[in-house]
Amino acid sequence: MNEITATSLSIALVGALATWIAFGPLSGYILIWAVFIAWAGFAALGGDNQALKSTVVCGVFGVIIGWIAAFIVLTVPLADTLGMPLWSAIVVGITAFTVVFASNFQIFGAVPASVLSYAATFAYLLQTNERMSLATLTNINFENPLLLISLSVIFGGLFGKISVVGATYMTKEA
Repeated sequence: MNEITATSLSIALVGALATWIAFGPLSGYILIWAVFIAWAGFAALGGDNQALKSTVVCGVFGVIIGWIAAFIVLTVPLADTLGMPLWSAIVVGITAFTVVFASNFQIFGAVPASVLSYAATFAYLLQTNERMSLATLTNINFENPLLLISLSVIFGGLFGKISVVGATYMTKEA
């Protein structure tokens, strides 16, 4: 089988499996859209073992920095003085700088994975009803993005790796 057909088929099969898992046995523990975002990051980083490591490490790092940003926005009372849009912009600016600056350390060098997960954290908090709250950020459950988005990122990297292995297998000659 040629490479593009094998890759297409592998992604289709693994994507279907990921969707079934996200909507079935792991519903409430992983978000399929966050899984696919991390999977895309894995592919963009090269789709190899180093990409898997970088997707997981930098992805979870991005979630942590996004969580910190949300926590600061909600707990430091400058929104009353500056207005929420300006206060949020300042916090995002500082934490976005932190995400990129951290790439000075090799372990955090995969900036795309960090930024995608940072963005996924805010997408979840801002687009899911009543999630941008201290209760969400401080409860130890799977509404907390530290758990929910991080686990989704880990699964995204793993599903990406499985799809690469599957495509490689399908292109081998008998």
